[in-house]
Amino acid sequence: MTSRGAARPNGQSQASKICQFKLVLLGESAVGKSSLVLRFVKGQFHEYQESTIGAAFLTQSVCLDDTTVKFEIWDTAGQERYHSLAPMYYRGAQAAIVVYDITNQETFARAKTWVKELQRQASPSIVIALAGNKADLASKRMVEYEEAQAYADDNSLLFMETSAKTAMNVNDLFLAIAKKLPKSEPQSTSGAAGRSRGVDLHEQSQQNKNQCCSN
Repeated sequence: MTSRGAARPNGQSQASKICQFKLVLLGESAVGKSSLVLRFVKGQFHEYQESTIGAAFLTQSVCLDDTTVKFEIWDTAGQERYHSLAPMYYRGAQAAIVVYDITNQETFARAKTWVKELQRQASPSIVIALAGNKADLASKRMVEYEEAQAYADDNSLLFMETSAKTAMNVNDLFLAIAKKLPKSEPQSTSGAAGRSRGVDLHEQSQQNKNQCCSN
């Protein structure tokens, strides 16, 4: 288990190894991809989040035992007119989060399409997570948890329902991905690194077991 004191005041971690991974978010427009990233990276939520144009790039790191996992996060636009750009972002990615809205069955169907595309065209070793976002709107649920879990199991996906609004499972999702990624060889990705500075990930009250830190 990681020591809770793994983050130093100057932002440097005690981890002896740094692994860098490219992660891409995919999903229909307005399912909350940007909100999930904003919650993970900055601990913030905006009720009215503007639609992403093209893609946004952010970085954030989590600590696992003696390893710092640095995510280079590409948050892609969900509108259909940007679909042709998606391969440019998931090509070479070691991880992907496919997001749907639990109150919208069509977004779940679209998520399945993204998973198929990743399985067909992305790296064979890519770690894919399925995120059922807007779990705070459970009273308006249109996609049952069991249905999504069964689909995830059938396709060997990580699966969690999340809420960017309440922070439910957001950190846990990225942490689960970090644990599943191969860390025997430090990964380096393209020159996007350095455009955005990692931000300290504030530990959520329900996550007192895991220490996250910035690089």
